[in-house]
Amino acid sequence: MSKHLSTLLDPLAIQRAESLGIMARFIVEGYMAGEHKSPFRGFAIEFTQHREYVPGDDVRHIDYKVLGRTDRYYLKQYEQETNFVAQILLDGSESMRYGSGAISKLQYGKVMAACLSYVILNQRDAVAMSVFDQTVKAFVPRTGNLNSVHNIMNVLAGFNPVGQTNIGGVLHDLAGQIRRKGLVIVISDLFDDEEKVLEGIQHLRFGGNEVIVFHTMDPFELDFPFSGMVEFEGLEVRDKVLTRPKEIRKSYLREVTEFQQRIREGCEKNNVHYVLVNTGHALHEVLSGYLAFRHRTTVR
Repeated sequence: MSKHLSTLLDPLAIQRAESLGIMARFIVEGYMAGEHKSPFRGFAIEFTQHREYVPGDDVRHIDYKVLGRTDRYYLKQYEQETNFVAQILLDGSESMRYGSGAISKLQYGKVMAACLSYVILNQRDAVAMSVFDQTVKAFVPRTGNLNSVHNIMNVLAGFNPVGQTNIGGVLHDLAGQIRRKGLVIVISDLFDDEEKVLEGIQHLRFGGNEVIVFHTMDPFELDFPFSGMVEFEGLEVRDKVLTRPKEIRKSYLREVTEFQQRIREGCEKNNVHYVLVNTGHALHEVLSGYLAFRHRTTVR
């Protein structure tokens, strides 16, 4: 097993998640006969376009005529090649670098994205994975090949945050690019303009996509257990604040609770699953808890 696989794939989280699976809650425009409801009938496989080969793709789909003409590897893509496509979006902005313990929000998010990718690919669905700040900075194109998980791991492991975020803009861009409705998974601390974030989510839902929001926060952000005199430094805005946490704890916790509640309510209005993720909790508990809940609420 490669170094990236051993650090980004949580065996217990995968084992728990695989036993539950990730089923589509709504009708999705699928590409292959399988377990998910699809509005399409029949089993015809129709060629639609080419895309560049990436490591891990099935070499059987390489178009050798194009290779002969261009000396570059391109794959043929077909309309019905998987059940549903999951777009996994990981926030890679600087605020995700924060971690009060051994693991930052970004590292936790990387492991979550990796495990979800593996589970989805292993059940013969497809994944496209993006890491973003103000725009998408790292991207793995749609693939239904489990071997592509190696490429996903490499992209995740190699990403380092450097910028501010624009979650709403990224969601709007994705909503405009998706040709067929599927599943969109957002992993982020959501530290951005709340109204614009919710508008981006609404845009994805308007297009018929299912959306899951994993609101990823550090336990110190949630509990604010600081004491004494502390200087806080912004990660995306380079401001410093010197204060006594005891004096602001009550108002801080109220603001954080209200922030979570506004996002949750905005998601619920759009029939979006909102999951508050405390990075102090084991990933296998977070994923298995959500997937068990998901099974109870899936439209069949």
